[in-house]
Amino acid sequence: MIRADLSGKRALVTGAASGIGLATAERMARDGAAVAMNDLPGNAALAEQITRLRDEGLKVLAAPGNVGDVLGGPAMVQGAMAALGGLDYLVNNAATPGTRQPIPPQDLHAQDENLWNRLLQVNLVGPYRCTRAAANALKLAGGAVVNTASIAAFGGSGSSSVYCVSKAGLVRLTKELARALAPAVRVNAIAPGILESGWECRWTDEEREPELDRVPLGRIGLPEDFAEVILYLCAGAGYITGQTIVVDGGLTA
Repeated sequence: MIRADLSGKRALVTGAASGIGLATAERMARDGAAVAMNDLPGNAALAEQITRLRDEGLKVLAAPGNVGDVLGGPAMVQGAMAALGGLDYLVNNAATPGTRQPIPPQDLHAQDENLWNRLLQVNLVGPYRCTRAAANALKLAGGAVVNTASIAAFGGSGSSSVYCVSKAGLVRLTKELARALAPAVRVNAIAPGILESGWECRWTDEEREPELDRVPLGRIGLPEDFAEVILYLCAGAGYITGQTIVVDGGLTA
């Protein structure tokens, strides 16, 4: 795991109660940053993680809010920035599959208007509205944004066609925001492959086995693997913007 001196830096990580978001928030806090951790209001896991990290002396605070809400998302960002005293890094990690079981592409009935609306609002418009709300503070700090996309954006398996489209849109949005916020702010994304986390949508061992057999590095990705790349794109990578880094153990190679 790479390390960085983030003393004096301020970060907001969305979807930080578990998985990649939690690993990223914890990594940044252990490197000295003050981190606002976002997840849905009422999520007991967020409160538990905040308590655990604070007990270790880390500078973390809760920033509950739904990034998929047109008013609540920006309000959450503004509240987090006020508590932190500004913002250096924004990690748009919050997302939802909107389903507990994968939906095959041919099942158009299951991919209805409600699923489209929910996934686009959370997975695509959410990162946009959070970045827009944080733009001025990020420019002032010369900061960075990292979005969590997915290999589903490039044809990898996703929980549904809708999910794949939402992540493909996020890859394009990353490029547009990089142009919009340049030169003060860098905007990049990661595209995770198979990972071990408490994702709402679960694949059976039979469904996952063929893909795992095709991972050249021979193992499933851990949240910390993805957090390391996010840390690099925030704290380093000074001449990289508008890019999506695939982090999949070589699965799509």
